[in-house]
Amino acid sequence: MLVAVALAALAADVLSKTIVVAALQNEEPIELLGGLLTLRETRNSGAAFSIGTGYTIVFTVIACGVVVAILRTARNLRSLPWAVCLGLLLGGAIGNLIDRLFRAPAPLKGHVVDWIQLPHYPVFNLADSAIVCGGILAVVLAARGLQIDGTRLTGKEEPAGSPAGDAEPPAEPSAEPSAEKAEKAEKTEDAGDKP
Repeated sequence: MLVAVALAALAADVLSKTIVVAALQNEEPIELLGGLLTLRETRNSGAAFSIGTGYTIVFTVIACGVVVAILRTARNLRSLPWAVCLGLLLGGAIGNLIDRLFRAPAPLKGHVVDWIQLPHYPVFNLADSAIVCGGILAVVLAARGLQIDGTRLTGKEEPAGSPAGDAEPPAEPSAEPSAEKAEKAEKTEDAGDKP
């Protein structure tokens, strides 16, 4: 499942970028849905959403590390939701990594093709979308306690028949000493009656 999701995300990203470069490079942006969606070919030398534009080679190395980490983690994978999550992250990371490795201006310094623009939002691509969706899914799965190996973390369980917050009230502190005093008095009387 991880491989299938990764290949689907990668294929969609590579195909869309190929079409965008062929149809929109050096062309006017195309506005759709009354300006809600704009198709605009841009090149991004930084990370997602044009962060860190002067560190292209650093992001290339980080992307390689992410791919290796996901592949190593996949050996312990026993959860279908986590397979989908890691597949999205892997496909997106490889999609942008291909741009960094093979696009202009130079190997390891290539600029990523971005082409989807929403109002008040940076231009992005399908690889960025896959990474963001995979990241959100990872947060949801972790919050629900689902582990990569298929096990689930649970909180402390309450004893049977005792719902949380309904603990029995403690015994009154004065009752126990009074009982002890009465018992001692009986023993004293018994001792006095003996010949």
